[in-house]
Amino acid sequence: MKKFNIRKVLDGLTAASSSSSSSSSATAQPGAPRENDVIQETLQSEHFQLCKTVRHGFPYQPSSMAFDPVQKILAIGTQAGAMRLFGRAGVECYCQHESGAAVIQLQFLINEGALVSALADDSIHLWNLRQKIPAILHSLKFSRERITYCHLPFQSKWLYIGTERGNIHIVNVESFTLSGYVIMWNKAIELSTKTHPGPVVHISDNPMDEGKLLIGFECGVVVLWDLKCKKADYRYNYDEAIHSVAWHHEGKQFVCSHSDGTLTTWNVRAPAKAAQIITPHGKQPKDGKKPEPCKPILKVEYKTTRAGDPFHVLSGGLSYDTVGRRACLTVMHGKSTAVLEMDYPIVDFLTLCETPYPNDFQEPYAVVVLLEKDLVVIDLGQIGYPIFENPYPLTIHESPVTCCEYFADCPAELIPALYSVGSRQKRQGYSKKEWPISGGNWGQGTQSYPEIIITGHADGSIKFWDASAFMLQVLYKLKTAKVFERARGKEEKPSADIVEEDPFAIQTLSWCPESRMLCVAGVSAHVIAYRFSKQEITTEEVQLLEVRMQGEFNDGDSPDPGGDQTPTQLTPGASSSPQESEPLAQPSTGSNSSDGPRDNIPCLQVRSSPLKQSPGYQVELVIQLVWVSGEPPQPITSLAINSSYGLVVFGNSNGLAVVDYLQKTLLLNMGTSELYSPSDPYQRQPRSPRKQRQPSGALCDSNDGSNTSEDRCKSPTSDAKDNSFTRSRSSSVTSIDRESREAISSFHFCESYPRKNDSVISPCLLVGTTQGTVMMVALSLPPGGDQRLQQPVGISSCGTLVSLKGGILTMALLDSTGTLLPPSYEPWYDPNASDEEKEKTRRRRPASPPSSQEGPESQFAVLCSEKQAKVVAMPSHTRIYKHNITESSFVLRADVVVMAGANCIACFCANGHIMTLSLPSLRPLLDVNYLPLTDMRIARTFCFSNLGQALYLTSATEIQRITYSQETCDNLQEMLSELFTPVETPEAPNRGFFKGLFGGGAQSLDREDLFGETTAGKASRSLAQHIPGPGGMEGMKGAASGVVGDLARARIALDERGQKLGELEERTAAMMSSAESFSKHAHDMMLKYKDKKWYQL
Repeated sequence: MKKFNIRKVLDGLTAASSSSSSSSSATAQPGAPRENDVIQETLQSEHFQLCKTVRHGFPYQPSSMAFDPVQKILAIGTQAGAMRLFGRAGVECYCQHESGAAVIQLQFLINEGALVSALADDSIHLWNLRQKIPAILHSLKFSRERITYCHLPFQSKWLYIGTERGNIHIVNVESFTLSGYVIMWNKAIELSTKTHPGPVVHISDNPMDEGKLLIGFECGVVVLWDLKCKKADYRYNYDEAIHSVAWHHEGKQFVCSHSDGTLTTWNVRAPAKAAQIITPHGKQPKDGKKPEPCKPILKVEYKTTRAGDPFHVLSGGLSYDTVGRRACLTVMHGKSTAVLEMDYPIVDFLTLCETPYPNDFQEPYAVVVLLEKDLVVIDLGQIGYPIFENPYPLTIHESPVTCCEYFADCPAELIPALYSVGSRQKRQGYSKKEWPISGGNWGQGTQSYPEIIITGHADGSIKFWDASAFMLQVLYKLKTAKVFERARGKEEKPSADIVEEDPFAIQTLSWCPESRMLCVAGVSAHVIAYRFSKQEITTEEVQLLEVRMQGEFNDGDSPDPGGDQTPTQLTPGASSSPQESEPLAQPSTGSNSSDGPRDNIPCLQVRSSPLKQSPGYQVELVIQLVWVSGEPPQPITSLAINSSYGLVVFGNSNGLAVVDYLQKTLLLNMGTSELYSPSDPYQRQPRSPRKQRQPSGALCDSNDGSNTSEDRCKSPTSDAKDNSFTRSRSSSVTSIDRESREAISSFHFCESYPRKNDSVISPCLLVGTTQGTVMMVALSLPPGGDQRLQQPVGISSCGTLVSLKGGILTMALLDSTGTLLPPSYEPWYDPNASDEEKEKTRRRRPASPPSSQEGPESQFAVLCSEKQAKVVAMPSHTRIYKHNITESSFVLRADVVVMAGANCIACFCANGHIMTLSLPSLRPLLDVNYLPLTDMRIARTFCFSNLGQALYLTSATEIQRITYSQETCDNLQEMLSELFTPVETPEAPNRGFFKGLFGGGAQSLDREDLFGETTAGKASRSLAQHIPGPGGMEGMKGAASGVVGDLARARIALDERGQKLGELEERTAAMMSSAESFSKHAHDMMLKYKDKKWYQL
């Protein structure tokens, strides 16, 4: 795990530099803090350190797989050189090869806590899995030959490596040195073929005779090589290319899979002709001719059982006339053949067996199938071959992730509540057996606070994940698309890969964990408010509000500042906007009349039929922006919900709208420029060039006002492959539009002083724009109870609070002691419960205690933009502190977070820097060049949370979690799961009396004698270069902390002690032998010269 050196900043120096630009003006202001009033800040640079913690999700672009049948650990390699290891639920590990070359093959040293990886750059690496963060012990880089296949026999230290040239080299995995023993391709095939046989595609030793090596060449030649005699015993020829080979456990027969869809079975002692040739998926002609060729069988496994017929498991081999058919795994057992369709192409599969010994009945019980985007485990022991329920969080990418939010230290009752409603959504029909990949142990960390991750997806679904204790488990899935009518017919998208047209895709979301209110905004300019209920209900008509938001000057239209501020009356199912006298008649996604452009039409049509809503999140209100004079609604750039006030607020490049979701009315619909007061010094004149506004990023496509095609919406995932990055994270408008229109980029509900020098605190809304302005909106709420549902909420703009460089990203409020003031909320109550139960729980929670409103400056507003951060005293509006975060780059994400009992601002810049600033003085505490921005996905999904946690989507399928907390970094070893656990290797199969008497049992081979330097000599130095790994032998010996680590160390110590005693015994025997030899030679010399005179010598 890579740790990053932090550029520690001297506190005195940073305090001076952070306030240097503002000190002169701050001291001149009456509200500036005097020296004795300065808030004590407890956070220092020493509290921060950055490191990666865990990676969740499906390995992106997998390429290979291996399984340790004793440790019960699965390893998956990827095309980017990553390696993911999986054990029992919650036991996961991620490691990365520095070269980034694709992992072509993985081989476990079974029950040894080690793994060999072979890469596409012709290097092999030995990984130590006995420590919590695996490390490379040795590497070997081949320079003259390309690696194509590796084989490591069970309980052997000699690794066979086949190459593209057809040669086989042998590596000692203990020292990672090459043996001088080489099997050359020309010696192996001799005169059996006239041309080069191609690369080595298979190597395995005979299960019953370790001295016989089976070598498969691509051209179709298979050779049984005698290792002792250094010659070929038999050669087997077939005129179709070979893809894989599998032995029968008795070592008398093997099966080959070929490129024409055939399986050939060979008896070892009958090389002239295959004992059987079958085409599992070929149509058998009646005239006895060869069946039609099929697609290649890419892999076959041949597994035996004591009680019944053997299993043949194979991938590929389908008939060529099955065009468009999905990838299949075929299981042949006796006379039955089962064809199991997969959702994605098969990368690899492994049959899991009861024994690790290849010379015993295999007793297969499951098949692990690695697909391009999924991992499936099939139960071979049950009729119908059901799959096991997968305990890993591998469905993050089920639909592409479009937004992400992270909540650390949320209310404790939330996770059980979400789990209880989510458990009802689980599929049925899984295997009843336990998940077979069950190795490793959980971490022993003390980090116990609840963490929740919410992901929004391109298909409109939202997933809630339990992310506590470095694990990830899906809790609940909400499908927002259920609210809308679905498009029918040929234009319906055929697969999840087409992301250009995802009209339900989630753009942004706002969640209040305390009240459990959820609000989501989609790319079709729709907003949905949800309440959480434990009871099922049927909603007869979905509550709908349509909002007409238009720019200040809309293609020649005169501005109408107050025209859209009339509260819109609600009509269930489909409502009309204030300018229309009749309800909408035509379908929302259909074309309007041909005599004019689209107007007052939403992008999606809300369903008119009753909606059955299961326990969980249930629709409270749907808000849709409508087309205006032939132009599509602009995408929603910011969103907030407040349960205490009963308000939803959202904004885009046209302005902002405030909706009362309790009364289902539109309270405010105002252009951005109208928020400025007439005397506001920051007011900008609205400028809107006369042009057709084109959507960008994630907007509804206007199709130039065409009457025939549907309104389609681009998903935010459509830019995932585009590495170019537009400047503004929070706004989806183009750079040209940025100059002419000021979009709303951020909201923050609070209880503060609405106007300068006010003396009374009241509900407010802070509004931030893409041009750096922060404005204050005052809210006047009616009393609670029935009056709240009958009297209107008053809203008035109070003008500009402050202006910053760059778009506003985040805003917060501190009290006079520097404590964070969260927005007020209403505690959760079940909306479908009885009135008595509601009244017990319903009460408005104030944002701050009255004691914090004493003194001349009772609050500090914290404001952070793409370029700088400012702290402003309230109610005097005096700027207290200012810090320029970046000059050359810009901030993508900023959050005010709680860390070590204090508050700070955490920032992620487009240049890859992660920074933290103290509050309120804005001292730089951390600045690490962590991750250069490579694509839009990271910018869209990066988010910080409390207690030093952060995450982002590192690929389309994986979430990377990081920490910026020194304490978490220090305790990381304890928190991580343990891959290796001491397990006894099963006993070898009994040879039986007659096999022992007459032979026929497994033949062993002294590989040390055969491949060692004494017999085989040294290998050519230019063939491969040995590179010692960073892990070293100390890593192998020093297993991770904890009881398991101590046991492992004790076992290693015993092994070493036994090994040393053995070596001592061998040395003693060698010395005795040497002494005897010396004594004999001395005696012979004495006899030879005994009777000779001195002159005869």
